[in-house]
Amino acid sequence: MAANGLPSPDTITRVVLDNGITALVYENFAAQSVVISGSLRAGSLYETPERNGLAALTASALMRGTENRDFNAIHAELEDIGADIGVSSNIHRTGFFGKALAEDLPTLVDVLADVLRRPTFPTAHIERLRGEVLTGLQYRSQDTRYRANRAFRAALYPDNHPYHYGTSGTVETVPQIAVSDMIAFHQQHYGPQDMIIVVVGAVKAAAVIDTLKQYLADWQNPSQPQPPALPEVPRVTESRRAKVALPGKTQSDIVLGLPGPSRFSEDYQAAVLANSVLGQFGMMGRIGASVREELGLAYYAYSQIDGGMGPGPWSVVAGVNPANVDLAIERIGDELRRLTNEPVSDQDLADNQAYYVGNLPLQLESNEGIASTLTSIELYNLGLDYLVTYRDRIYRLTKDDLQRAARRYLNPDALVIGTAGP
Repeated sequence: MAANGLPSPDTITRVVLDNGITALVYENFAAQSVVISGSLRAGSLYETPERNGLAALTASALMRGTENRDFNAIHAELEDIGADIGVSSNIHRTGFFGKALAEDLPTLVDVLADVLRRPTFPTAHIERLRGEVLTGLQYRSQDTRYRANRAFRAALYPDNHPYHYGTSGTVETVPQIAVSDMIAFHQQHYGPQDMIIVVVGAVKAAAVIDTLKQYLADWQNPSQPQPPALPEVPRVTESRRAKVALPGKTQSDIVLGLPGPSRFSEDYQAAVLANSVLGQFGMMGRIGASVREELGLAYYAYSQIDGGMGPGPWSVVAGVNPANVDLAIERIGDELRRLTNEPVSDQDLADNQAYYVGNLPLQLESNEGIASTLTSIELYNLGLDYLVTYRDRIYRLTKDDLQRAARRYLNPDALVIGTAGP
């Protein structure tokens, strides 16, 4: 990170292009490299259940050929300068990442703009890619952790909700996705409106903006739709369990939880600290200490908050001996009950506040870390002063804040539970 401290409104250049692209640039001359990070509105939110996997397949196909470069030309041009570009899709958006020497930024932006704007979806490459996706899906169909998570999400969110589905598709839907579907998806959803692009590295902000304008300012797509509203998630009033039987396995996996806060929720940070106490800090928090270390019930056990654009799950994940599934679920429930019924200790609060404040500079040690953080700041409207005010906001949180957040989202007596094993 640059020696002048945390990125702030004084050191971050933010420009909105006429076509709707928001660009953020942070100059960092500590290393002679540059990183590009960003996203646009083209996730699985916009696909139908019958074409589940379309957004992810489309994103993966962008690097296979464009109107100006075939597959070999794309990768030869990047390899010649030691650069890298990747594109992938999630539920709400398609993200991209690139890295090169600072002097090669124009080439990096040129190739990135080409693959985002002008892909050709060559049939032979698409079929090879489809085969890779199907192989991965078939492999994961025997993975207990993956299957438990899929069962959990399908039970937690109704079938009219995009969070009900995986982003990679299924062995039934992926073969049904035609090249024409991918072309139509790209034509409709890829465009500049609400696109974020962040550039961090040994570059001058003014030169970066000029380069971005050169390759992206003329991009228009009037057909881009606004994001659809997420359906309501029915309140869980009693525990329910979804089991997946995988004969021959020696381990069972458990995923249990409820809808958690979005990143936009006012109590998101309080929930994150409560979750850290529950199943992150140290050796996976209280759950790790109880379920794994003290009782020896789990190979691993931790909790997590998705905290994205919508109410992603607040969940606990554990891998256990099949004979210990019910007992592990019971003990996890005990820790959830403790978190919701009792304020965390003064020591727990202080330890986790210190951890999150102390960990922030570590996240910003690299251009990649800074770019990822600035992308999130823009995506979630956190404000350019987010990093410089972060410490104060963390230390303003109280034990009552953490308990209120836990009570709002967690109900130990009404959980959705997904399990997979023999």
